[in-house]
Amino acid sequence: MLSYILRRLLIAIVLLLGVALVSFIVIQLPPGDFATRYKAYLLTQAGMTEADAERAAQIVRKEYGLDKPKLEQFVLWIQGMITKGEFGYSFAYRKDVGALIADRVPKTLLLALLSHLISTVVGIGLGIFVAPRKYGFWDNFTAVLAFIFTSVPRFSIALVILYVLVFDFKQPSIVSFFSPQYVMAPWSWGRVVDMFRHIWPVLVIAGLGGVARNLRVMRGNLLDVLGAQFVTTARSKGLRESIVMLRHAVPNALHPIIAYQGTVLPYMMQGELEAAIVLNLPTMGPLFYESLVNQDIYIAGDFLLMYGVLIVLGNLISDLFLAALDPRIRYS
Repeated sequence: MLSYILRRLLIAIVLLLGVALVSFIVIQLPPGDFATRYKAYLLTQAGMTEADAERAAQIVRKEYGLDKPKLEQFVLWIQGMITKGEFGYSFAYRKDVGALIADRVPKTLLLALLSHLISTVVGIGLGIFVAPRKYGFWDNFTAVLAFIFTSVPRFSIALVILYVLVFDFKQPSIVSFFSPQYVMAPWSWGRVVDMFRHIWPVLVIAGLGGVARNLRVMRGNLLDVLGAQFVTTARSKGLRESIVMLRHAVPNALHPIIAYQGTVLPYMMQGELEAAIVLNLPTMGPLFYESLVNQDIYIAGDFLLMYGVLIVLGNLISDLFLAALDPRIRYS
């Protein structure tokens, strides 16, 4: 088991370096850089002449190291993260990217983890409920709902919810985690309830797709397991159907769900990103969008790298869980 873990860790390190390189290349693909956008701002908003704006842009480009070769910028970025714990400098916010991430990542992870919990519990529960009722009313009904939830874009659902909250329920302070009276207040039951009053749209939007997928995967695998010989043997021994389901069928149908956990958190963060941009919540979603618009390369690169880290670590954790459940995987 130890050798298996070491192999997976070495593969994870190589993958993370590859993800960092690809992320940096992707954010460098658009023409120009932050200094180019700064020059355009000086020309259109500040009324500078072409020569003055170009001179100011060159100063910015040299100050932030944008005049250095791309490979050198990448090496300095990685070196700063490894040796100093620095994630680069935000040109637009004029502060360390690490400070921006530290402020917003906990809120983003909170929303993603709660959405993941809802999608997993509800999806698996519905899958266990409809599998024995194959082609019945509830099976067909949930199949239609699952198709809708996986097909409708999440940002459109966010727009509908935003419209209903503003024009029908007249809910104020939507673009924050708390109402004004709870922003600086100490934690209490009222503050927790107020937080959930603000974040439930994101939880619903990010979790609906996960519920639909977990439902269909659990249903399909449970139907396969229910047709296996060991289930028939358990029934022939006179065991109650509930015992056959919970002790024999369900544990064997959970393997694909466990394997899926390696990619589910970034998926939930993607749903959170779309909803947070529409609702303008202070999470990583709007920050990432602004960094792409402003070509703030270190914010965008760190965000993509964080996604890669979550995917690699998630797959590593799911591999370890599967190895613990099935010894054959350790020797593959």
